[in-house]
Amino acid sequence: MIKAFIKKFNLKGYLFLLIVWILIQIFTFYIFPFFIIPFIWLLFILFFLVLIIRNLIIAIKNRNVPLIVNQRMVKLMVNVILFGLTFYGLNYIPQLIIEKVDWVVLYNHRKNIIDEVKNNKLQPNVSYNDFMCELPYEFPIVSNGGNDIAIYYNDENEYTIEFYVFRNFFDAPSTKIIYSENSENINYFEEKIKRDPTNNWKIKNNWYRIYGD
Repeated sequence: MIKAFIKKFNLKGYLFLLIVWILIQIFTFYIFPFFIIPFIWLLFILFFLVLIIRNLIIAIKNRNVPLIVNQRMVKLMVNVILFGLTFYGLNYIPQLIIEKVDWVVLYNHRKNIIDEVKNNKLQPNVSYNDFMCELPYEFPIVSNGGNDIAIYYNDENEYTIEFYVFRNFFDAPSTKIIYSENSENINYFEEKIKRDPTNNWKIKNNWYRIYGD
């Protein structure tokens, strides 16, 4: 049925476009540096605008040929949906889906890293500060923007460990998945959640998704 639909409306090229769009979303989440993401976003916006205009023109020129009009309307609908989901605000939707899948898939791996930190198998290991631990850059990547984690602990050996979802090296806020046993930090996270529940939330006991510092 799906193959017949694709064939009827000549959507092979658009199926390829959809696959590329999904891959770009995944690469944006895991690989692309933050400073090139706006350029990728802009290129996609312009590309979809061109396709929308092109499909409208072809549909109008062939308005007396129902099959061509129907094909172009279906393609136009696909373009509009992808165009909308690529906009910076709505792009939050696919990125959030990837983030939630990432959490489920990599939870046990992150939990093992927490255990290794507590057992002193992983410690801060960089020269530029005393809290960052550079993990081997290999798949699966558990902390985006370099596979680094931030390790903090107090006198009671209560740990707070940060994994990056989106890492910004300048003034823009970073997004993190944070594990914490520190009651002071937990209270701070709970307050952030009350102030901005859209961008901050408790995932499960001791685990938080936090936007900014």
